[in-house]
Amino acid sequence: MTTIGSGRSVSSAIGELVVGVGCRPGVAAALIVGGVREIVGEKEIRCLATIDRRAGEDGMVAAARELGVPVLGFAAAELAEVEVPSPGERVRAAVGTASVAEAAAISAAVRIFGAGRIVVPKTTVAGTTIAVAAGGQTQVPPRSTA
Repeated sequence: MTTIGSGRSVSSAIGELVVGVGCRPGVAAALIVGGVREIVGEKEIRCLATIDRRAGEDGMVAAARELGVPVLGFAAAELAEVEVPSPGERVRAAVGTASVAEAAAISAAVRIFGAGRIVVPKTTVAGTTIAVAAGGQTQVPPRSTA
């Protein structure tokens, strides 16, 4: 995970994007929007994606409205099935999945585009965790349940 000033951003060559967001309860819309813009700039995004318990929070809803996109929420159990580049035990203990931002971004890309890959791994920006996925070949396949 990196912080502001890390230089992580989306290349202009990348296609359609979805943004995964992890945050604490009650985070302000301005922090979410600021984090998204820090990473993707003015590049168009298709949605914000997060864990279902944050999807309806005022800050998330207001951020999505400001960005002109919907919010997709995913259950912790669904996110836990997604292989991610940067799993975290602290987040697993807190919400029941080792990833919110990356797993939600991949899940949203799969739902919207049929496949997805992480193009910006989870990055801490302005009190939020942001990850960006693009449509296309899945970078990391879902875990096998067998």
